[in-house]
Amino acid sequence: MRAVTRFPAQGGERGVMLIEALVAILIFSIGILAVVGMQAIAIKDVAAAKYRSEAAFLAQELLAQMWTDNGNIATYAYTGAGGPPDKIKVWVKKVQDRLPDGANQPQVVTLTNTVPVASPTPTGATVQITVRWRTPQEVTQNLPAHNHTVIAYVYPSAT
Repeated sequence: MRAVTRFPAQGGERGVMLIEALVAILIFSIGILAVVGMQAIAIKDVAAAKYRSEAAFLAQELLAQMWTDNGNIATYAYTGAGGPPDKIKVWVKKVQDRLPDGANQPQVVTLTNTVPVASPTPTGATVQITVRWRTPQEVTQNLPAHNHTVIAYVYPSAT
């Protein structure tokens, strides 16, 4: 059997394999950094979606309460200034507890064409519920609040 002798590479070919390995590691590292960046964005978007769905749920919850108490719809009006009316104190507290910075954002319930309290033929009311919140990062950067607004017509029940 004959022994195979290896000859050293020519001067122009030395270190090519090392350069190829370094380039491969660089490309792999860039790919890993891209995946980590995408994951960070995905986590941020999931948190934003959570807050949006929570705001939508809270607005619909108040609207359902108004539908069941449509004879007293005028008592739900709240501009965000001062204390909330008794009818929505519990709801405002839920918004403050469930949404970030909800305590510092005015929650608004606007009524137009409201039902007169002593009217023999109430006409109903157009209700606009606005829920506002800001994430902790948006608070530190002093960014404007997010809004979720629901507009509905609450008509009186036929009793």
